[in-house]
Amino acid sequence: MITDTKKKVQDYIEENKDELIEAIVKAVQIPSVIGDENAMAEYMKKKYEEIGLKVVEVQPEYEKVQDHPAFCSSGLPFEGRKNIIGIWEGNEDAPSLTLNGHMDVVSPEPVENWTKDPWGGEIEGNKLYGRGSGDMKAGLMANWFALKALLDMRIKPKGKVLLQSVLEEEAGGAGGTLACLEDGFLTDGFIATEPHSLRLTVAHAGVLYFRVKVVGKTAHAGMAHLGVNAISKMYKVYNALEKLSEKRAKEVYFELFHKGSGQSVHMNLGTLVGGDWVSNVPGEAVLECRIGFIPSETRARIKELIEKTVQDAIRGDEWLEQHPPEIEWYGWTTEAWNQDPEDPYVQAFKKTAEGVLDREIEIGGRAAGNDARFTQYYDKPGLVFGPRCSNMHGPDEYVEIDSVIDTAKVFAAHIIDWCGVEED
Repeated sequence: MITDTKKKVQDYIEENKDELIEAIVKAVQIPSVIGDENAMAEYMKKKYEEIGLKVVEVQPEYEKVQDHPAFCSSGLPFEGRKNIIGIWEGNEDAPSLTLNGHMDVVSPEPVENWTKDPWGGEIEGNKLYGRGSGDMKAGLMANWFALKALLDMRIKPKGKVLLQSVLEEEAGGAGGTLACLEDGFLTDGFIATEPHSLRLTVAHAGVLYFRVKVVGKTAHAGMAHLGVNAISKMYKVYNALEKLSEKRAKEVYFELFHKGSGQSVHMNLGTLVGGDWVSNVPGEAVLECRIGFIPSETRARIKELIEKTVQDAIRGDEWLEQHPPEIEWYGWTTEAWNQDPEDPYVQAFKKTAEGVLDREIEIGGRAAGNDARFTQYYDKPGLVFGPRCSNMHGPDEYVEIDSVIDTAKVFAAHIIDWCGVEED
């Protein structure tokens, strides 16, 4: 239901949307590739201070997060990097809320594939272009503008509201959202404003990265018959993993992932490097992969499956049986996340969003990860909701401006409904 207060706030957001759009443009124009987020952090700190929030800087420390079951290492040092949290203190007796977004973006390379300046923030019609425009600087600024709209109209949330601008979501989130939660910045509700086409997301796939190393025997190309080609041997493993990927795509099913991504699980055979000189028989080949899995599967079970697949692939090959491939598990890793869609918080948000957008809000899942998953370790409900974005992680990434405006309107209404408000 749209109350008079909500209507006034939505009208304010519509009338002042150019301010939100300009804030996104300026954010996109700040290159903040993973590991180099400080300029973006200073920008967010300034925006939070502008609307009168208390600002806290959370410096991540490996010692505080490395033993957490959700930890995965980005391989990047934490020194000199910081998360920024803007805090509306509110009343401890009222429900509290976190609106979360990440400052880091993936590299725009190769930039020659872009037709727009990756750091330009160019606008054409309803599209705002640039690396991170959708993933997820538009979401960060929608979070800020939703609370700003309330405060500008002298509408004060009763409950605490945290605006989190965090590090390295693109690299696992340990130094970002996890560090903030471990430092005690917990609330009764949590939303990651990832670009999810104004759909409510409550589940995402488990993820594991792994690499397989195969050794051969080097020799001069003119005496290649004396060598063992590691690339050729790797293709036995590659083909076996590719067949496994095809089999899992057909047989493994999870409704929310299938609904959100069109396929429940994926295994991406992402890089293959072999040899070091055209006139040498390759002595080593390395394959790197990412595998996704559903909530009924576990990381331990997936590791067993991959190891068995590789073992079966080399059976009968004398060289590989004597020189078995090495499997290394590294980097981005998480168990699957599956928030109960019937949780009172999820249903409360759904009701508010449907009232603002005047349509039913679909609940689904995604085959890619996000920081909302961390809430499950603290017995707190979390969800994902954000604007429409295209070409995420690709050239000419853009966000649809009208969907960002709608996101801000939904969040402002959600603060009113969830936290309660007082008007001067």
